[in-house]
Amino acid sequence: MDWVAYVAVGAVVGVLAGMLGIGGGAIIVPLLAELLDARGIGRDHVLHLAVGTSMATILITSLSSVHAHQVRGSVRWDIVRRITPGILVGAFVGSLLAGFVSTRALAVFFALLVSALAVNMLFDRKPKASRELPGPAGMFAAGGVIGALSSLAAIGGAAMTVPFMLMCNVAALQAVGTAAAIGFPIAAAGTVGYIATGLADPTLPRWSLGYVYLPALAGITVASVVTAPWGARLAHAMPTRRLKQAFALLLLVMAARLVWRLWR
Repeated sequence: MDWVAYVAVGAVVGVLAGMLGIGGGAIIVPLLAELLDARGIGRDHVLHLAVGTSMATILITSLSSVHAHQVRGSVRWDIVRRITPGILVGAFVGSLLAGFVSTRALAVFFALLVSALAVNMLFDRKPKASRELPGPAGMFAAGGVIGALSSLAAIGGAAMTVPFMLMCNVAALQAVGTAAAIGFPIAAAGTVGYIATGLADPTLPRWSLGYVYLPALAGITVASVVTAPWGARLAHAMPTRRLKQAFALLLLVMAARLVWRLWR
C-alpha cells in the first residue's frame, strides 16, 4: 500500500509540475510526512525525511517538465543561466540552515509573501510596461533569496520565480516553462544539503540516504515522469489569464497548508 500511495502522489505532482512549473514540495511534504508517520518512523525524523525526499523528487520531476515545455519553445534559457548561480548558493545555504531557523517564523513570512504575489496574479494586475528583468547583480540576489526560501520551505521555487518573472513582463507560458528549469538547480543544491546533514544520523530508517527516503523517491518520481507531459499540454491549451489564475489559487493553498501544518 505504501508503493500505491507513493505512485498516486507522484502522478498528481507530475501533472502540476508540467502545468504550472512547480516542483510539488507543497503536496509531497505533508502527504509523505503522514505516510512515514503511519509507518512508525520516529517523529523526530518524519519532517526532515519528507522535506529531503521532496527536494530529491524535484530533480527528476523538473527534468520531465522542462523537456515537455522545451519542445514547445517556452523555456527562457537566458533567464535560467542568469539566475542559477544565486539559486545554487541560496538553496545550499538554506538547506544547511534548516535546523537553525525558526520554522514558524519562516512559514509566516513565506505565507504572507506568497499570498501577496497570488492576489496580484489572481486579479491580473499588470506590471509597468517598462519593467524588465534586473542586471547580473539583481538576478544573483533574486536567485539567492528564492533559492534559500525554496530550500527551507521544501518547494521547487516556482512559487516565487513565476511571480518574479511575471512582474518583469515575461510571458506567462515562458515563466512557467522557465520556472520548471530553475527548479532543477534548487533541488540539486537542496538535495545535497539534506543528504549531507542526514548522513551523520545513525537512527534513520533503512533505505535512507541521509534525509532522502529511497522507496518514496522511486515511487513518486516514476509516476511524475509519466504525467508531467500531460500537465504541459494542459498549460499550452489554457488561456493565459486562466493559467495565471490557476497558479495564483495554488499559491494560496500552498501558503495556507504550510501555516496550518506548523500550527496544528
